[in-house]
Amino acid sequence: MAKKKKTKTESIPFDKYSYYKRAVQAPDTDVEFLRDTYKELRGSAPEVLREDFCGTFSICCEWVKLGPKYRAHGIDLDYEPIQYGLTHYAPQLSKSQRERLTIHQENVLNPGLPKADVIAAMNFSHYIFKERSMMKSYFHNCLQTLNDGGILVADSFGGSQCGEANEETTKHKGFTYYWDQENFDPVTNFAQFHIHFKVDGQKKMERVFSYDWRMWSLPELREMMLEVGFKKTHVYWEGTTRSGEGNGIFRPVEKGEECQAWIAYVIGEK
Repeated sequence: MAKKKKTKTESIPFDKYSYYKRAVQAPDTDVEFLRDTYKELRGSAPEVLREDFCGTFSICCEWVKLGPKYRAHGIDLDYEPIQYGLTHYAPQLSKSQRERLTIHQENVLNPGLPKADVIAAMNFSHYIFKERSMMKSYFHNCLQTLNDGGILVADSFGGSQCGEANEETTKHKGFTYYWDQENFDPVTNFAQFHIHFKVDGQKKMERVFSYDWRMWSLPELREMMLEVGFKKTHVYWEGTTRSGEGNGIFRPVEKGEECQAWIAYVIGEK
């Protein structure tokens, strides 16, 4: 009996990190925001970035591309995404860029982490700290490891939609991305989330990534930053398109908007 031939899509292994990057990350614009925000607040250009919870450290890779003075450190506990980045992203850098990139398999709570002008906690990864004391420990460690005049940039999300189970579907070229909030506990503000993917012509891949988080509010995050010693905090709010979708442009605000879903950055100045 002749063996069934594999189709082109069947023969390609599912690359979860590639689909994640294509669906939710924009590291090239992220580094521009980090650099430009530091300049706006401090009046000079930053040089050293530390990407906490860095995963595949794609932001670090884009940072060192900004110029010969830009250096980056990535911090993550998980070996698998680090190894992916070392295999897939680091080889795409020039020799000079690779020399200015250092990846550390460490806990972001460890003392003595590399000093930086900008510390970035992106993709809401710090929401893993469910207790106030743990979040404050993280913010305190960031404060201790920032250079003088440095900034901590932590993203945040929320809105009325996040107070209940829901699933958001986004179609991309060649695949569909699902952001699935499984539940929400209003007593603790704990919530569980999953990312699913469906590549065109293939079976839906369930729970490719899962997160067990606490939904922190913007006032809580700002208060904790101030309590550990940051001298000032800011909120940069994402603008919207005419259709009401996020436009990817973040500006400082004193008041937000009532939204079903919003994304913002909380920034602490040392």
